[in-house]
Amino acid sequence: MEQGETLFIREHREEDVREVALLAAKRTDIDGRFVAEQIAGWQRARTKLPSWAATDGIIFPPQLAMEQCSSEQTARYKAALARRWLSQQTPPAEIELVALERVMIDLTGGFGIDHAALAPLFTRTFFIEKQTNLCDIARHNFALLGLTQTEVRCGDCTELLPTLPPAALIYADPARRDAQGNRTYAITDCTPDIIALLPLLIRRAGIIMLKLSPMLDWHQTVTALNHAAGAEVVREVHIVAAANECKELLVVVGGGSSHLMIYCVNDDEVFTYCPDEGRGNAVPIVEGGERLEGWWLFEPNAALMKAGCFGEVCRRYGLKAIAANSHLFVSDSPVADFPGRQFRISGMSSMNKKELRENFSGITCANITTRNFPMSVADLRRRLHLADGGDTYIFATTRSDGTKVLLKTEK
Repeated sequence: MEQGETLFIREHREEDVREVALLAAKRTDIDGRFVAEQIAGWQRARTKLPSWAATDGIIFPPQLAMEQCSSEQTARYKAALARRWLSQQTPPAEIELVALERVMIDLTGGFGIDHAALAPLFTRTFFIEKQTNLCDIARHNFALLGLTQTEVRCGDCTELLPTLPPAALIYADPARRDAQGNRTYAITDCTPDIIALLPLLIRRAGIIMLKLSPMLDWHQTVTALNHAAGAEVVREVHIVAAANECKELLVVVGGGSSHLMIYCVNDDEVFTYCPDEGRGNAVPIVEGGERLEGWWLFEPNAALMKAGCFGEVCRRYGLKAIAANSHLFVSDSPVADFPGRQFRISGMSSMNKKELRENFSGITCANITTRNFPMSVADLRRRLHLADGGDTYIFATTRSDGTKVLLKTEK
């Protein structure tokens, strides 16, 4: 990066990218496209990658790579997991790990956020990436970040892997886009094909960490990986959410317990359970005619919703479901550490006009959620003549006896 470009970026990085691009195009001493790309990357990084945005000299990649890269929050989570696994790791007999040299191989480098978080745990790391421009960016940024143990290799990971030493950890975030740039979700449609590559990965590493699409069904993913390996090799599944939005599915092959463990993570909330314990997923359901005023309503966070472990949630916290498909739960008392939101129910109404007037008179705005309910939030808001926001939370759902109900709640 030229000094003039550095100064231009620093001076204009708070401004509208389109206006900056027009301004940069008039300059002959800078690469207008490059500086606009850097400003756009920096603006996205302020919230997604705050420490990178605060580091002078960091070069940001094109928009797609910025969109696909992990956030610092999820990268730190991976580093914490790797630290735990490494402290417990006993390498398989067929893998000879050098005692004084702990190796990590990143098969799908990208922008390198996850690699930068993991690398300090190892004495030697390999960053593999097909795209030359991303390799150049990685070399520049890793030197700036002091990651002297990292060697950047540009090429196809399936060709380079056999040339590298055995590893304590192999990490892969397969590309979820096809040759035309369209999104893909199935593991076999991603690049590289982890299913085909898995037997080799198991022979080359003590632990394999896979970052996969949050759209995948974790049960099917575990089954597919175990089938590809010819044994039950998946040890952990981490459903990782941030700000109640599922971001990624982390699957760990090798290491850890002999039983599969599921981790539902949403920021600081972590709910762990073992599906192999055979308790089933049946949920107790509250009677359809029972009045719920004065009870507490519980809405699991996004990671729990994705896991679908509602039976385990009910057992652990003493809850009952409003209905089998409502995914809303109730109890006559609050729960101190519930992983999600909880509300006190102050009113309950059918869609009868009289009941609606009695329960919602005087309320001008509310936060509305619908679950297993025939109307959308927008339609229900129009029906109730309520603006968005305020301290009232309305949950519209269907009870076990088929009746439609609106639950008026407060936090």
